[in-house]
Amino acid sequence: MFLNIVWRNLWFKPLNTTLSVVLLAFSTGIISLLLLVQRQLEQKFENDLRDIDLVVGAKGSPLQLVLSAVYHVDAPTGNINLMEAQKLMQNKMVKQAIPLSYGDSYRSFRILGTDTNYVHKYEGVLQDGKFFEHSLDVVLGANVAKATGHKVGSTFQGTHGEAEQGEVHEGHDYTVTGILAPTHTILDNLIVTPLSSIWEMHDEGAHHDEAEAQNGGGHSAHEDHATHDEALDSTREVTAFLVKFRSPMGIMTFPRMVNSGTTMQAAVPALEMNRLFHLMGLGITTLRMLAFAIMLISGFSVFIALYNRLKERKYELALLRSLGSSRFMLAALLLTEGVVLSILGFLCGLALSRVGIWVINEQAGSDLRVNLTNQLIPEEGILGAVVLGVGIFAALLPAIKAWRMNLSAALTD
Repeated sequence: MFLNIVWRNLWFKPLNTTLSVVLLAFSTGIISLLLLVQRQLEQKFENDLRDIDLVVGAKGSPLQLVLSAVYHVDAPTGNINLMEAQKLMQNKMVKQAIPLSYGDSYRSFRILGTDTNYVHKYEGVLQDGKFFEHSLDVVLGANVAKATGHKVGSTFQGTHGEAEQGEVHEGHDYTVTGILAPTHTILDNLIVTPLSSIWEMHDEGAHHDEAEAQNGGGHSAHEDHATHDEALDSTREVTAFLVKFRSPMGIMTFPRMVNSGTTMQAAVPALEMNRLFHLMGLGITTLRMLAFAIMLISGFSVFIALYNRLKERKYELALLRSLGSSRFMLAALLLTEGVVLSILGFLCGLALSRVGIWVINEQAGSDLRVNLTNQLIPEEGILGAVVLGVGIFAALLPAIKAWRMNLSAALTD
């Protein structure tokens, strides 16, 4: 009976009620979406970072280097000489160094040349098949296998660059030897192959040069072949390599040594990502402030609606009092209306934020290589309490006036 009265009172003027709910839903939806995106992006970036202390690559933007080599969401800053890189990789301060070579893709999924240490760093486990053993063998991440439908034994041709419309490397077919189980890391979105695959793909003249070296005069075929291999080794390039140090001392001295004494640059992923999140945080904070301002406006709208309704329902409330309703019941009636409006606005806001998550996954998920989930987070519980508080506060003054209403004066009027 009580809730039925509340519901009928709310929808006695549907436009006012709808406006209050829409404003609450809009502000709640923005804040909820920001909370979900920020939390999940931070978790994803932290999860993908693992224990990578340093990224070494070509000189350029340190943030670009980290985004391209660790998160694979940006173009590389360039290539570095393999022999020069190996000198750094063999430094006594380095516990593990994993070379990376990339620049090609397949259906917008990056083809990454590396070794199995990269897969093991992200705890990659084969779901089917085996790891690559030869050039042009590949292992597919879980999301790649799902999106492309490829199985063990399937073949495909990569394209130069990150876009699907890039130049196709015809005559160089990759063969799928294994498919990885989901790891919920960047590994799920990669096509992993040996470094030799990338070199073979971009050194199409290598075999022709080798044949000429073997058939040329003046030297034995064996000598020419050895000389040719040395020349190739001196010109081999990788895009970057990931470093794990033996002790914290490495992170303090190694970057300075690389940046000042070589043609390469060293970037600390944790530092660069903190800078990025700081910049993102400024924008997110501004949007949150805007959303809270809208929420205050919606609270004021609820207050105006309930206050005006109190004037119109003065005789009705007096009649309820004369029929035996207590002051407490009249006050509770108005407070409940504020609570119901808050709950409706909050639930509609959560629905809007989930629609926003779906739009982000559809429009930007392939570019950012993220798949945001719709799971509730603790911060949304706090948000719900804030919205409920706004509704109660907006209904408080009308409830107090109903409590203090002079019954005889109201009936006389």
